Amino acid sequence: MRKQTLNRYFGDKAFYKMLMAIVVPMILQNGLTNLVSLLDNIMVGAVGTEQMSGVSIVNQLLFVFNLCIFGGLSGAGIYTAQYYGKSDHQGVQHTFRFKLMLVVALFAIGVGVFLGFGDKLISLYLHEGGETGDIVATAGYGAGYLRVMLWGLLPFALMQAYAGTLRETGETLLPMKAGIVAIVVNLVLNYILIFGHFGAPAMGVEGAALATVISRYVECAIVIGWTHRHSDQALFIVGSYKSMRVPAQLVGAIFKRGMPLLVNEFLWSAGMAMLTQCYSTRGLAVVAAVNICSTIANLFNVVWLAMGTAVSIVVGQHLGAGDFDEAEASCWRILTFSVLSAAGMGVVMAALSGVFPAMYNTTQEVRSIATGCLLMVALSGPLHAFNHASYFTLRSGGKTWITFLFDSVFLWVIAIPVVRILAVGTALPIIAVYGVGQFIEVIKCGVAYALLKRKVWINRIV
Repeated sequence: MRKQTLNRYFGDKAFYKMLMAIVVPMILQNGLTNLVSLLDNIMVGAVGTEQMSGVSIVNQLLFVFNLCIFGGLSGAGIYTAQYYGKSDHQGVQHTFRFKLMLVVALFAIGVGVFLGFGDKLISLYLHEGGETGDIVATAGYGAGYLRVMLWGLLPFALMQAYAGTLRETGETLLPMKAGIVAIVVNLVLNYILIFGHFGAPAMGVEGAALATVISRYVECAIVIGWTHRHSDQALFIVGSYKSMRVPAQLVGAIFKRGMPLLVNEFLWSAGMAMLTQCYSTRGLAVVAAVNICSTIANLFNVVWLAMGTAVSIVVGQHLGAGDFDEAEASCWRILTFSVLSAAGMGVVMAALSGVFPAMYNTTQEVRSIATGCLLMVALSGPLHAFNHASYFTLRSGGKTWITFLFDSVFLWVIAIPVVRILAVGTALPIIAVYGVGQFIEVIKCGVAYALLKRKVWINRIV
């Protein structure tokens, strides 16, 4: 019985070798990306707390756009993985065309929203409170940063369509390599353009935005160029642009399963932005502290975040091939690995919770709040890891309406009202309010476990 239990939650050497081949490139790429984000954050923070807060607010808004791209591509990605699992390369090609058309449409919508309502959206996060910050200056820095960042939305969207398809068809190294190059470009240009080194003008937050935009064009060029030069490996690209036709039946099927994902990612990312807005009612010091906390936490969460993509690829391919027993076994083993990795990284994060905020050129008030928030993230990490892997497991079997209820409805109906009441209507310390926002995930854990046990996600959809 004990051996059977161990086999359910832990795989053999071959399983982990296969898993590492998928996740290590993503962990390295995302880890380096988040490390550079941390260094960028520190560099922007060295210019001033208002600059750091303005950039943080805009990045929270751009996060909504990024997640809409991710959600829009995820619906088609479910079919890509399963088509690839059954060696249907034409099916993969059709899903790739769908992705291209979708990201261009989302790009146009995103630019329209940010140009028309950017200043108003930034102002939602600006509140008096505490001893830190100048609201007018913060708004100005945020607006300047957003104007430049808009130029990077299109290459980001196109790169995601290409890179996602490459990953779903087994090519995980190329996106990693392109990401590393982009990271290096971004870091070097940040140093030059923010502070004005090597004869360049000191551009501050706009220099940080320009560095990011240039790095996105570099990353996009590498991914697209490699794909078209290696059509013998990326079979889906052969003839992809001869026609943009996608079978109507497939479009309908992707919309049926994919639209809940797009709506979910929009509502979830908007919900996360709303949570930050709730915290921001306690003052600009909280905006800066939550920004520091999020930047550092992202660096430590790369392992369990990568496990979500691993679940969608591994489980999706097994489902597409009809290997239901293997799909279920892979689900539980990856989920276990994800939770344990989150617990391990949480210990390290808690131990260093006071070290990283001290690296920022900001007030002691901001540093203290950031340290407390980091402790809350470290302690609640296993809960988030469990729910993250569960979400991708349910999604891999096409249960997108369930994931919509599981993710966004929970956030908007339960989490946000609770946090807003505590932030606005009580005198509870902000660190405690932030902790409630993190630990409320325990409710979702119970729901997720019940859904996984019932095997509602085990479906072959192609």
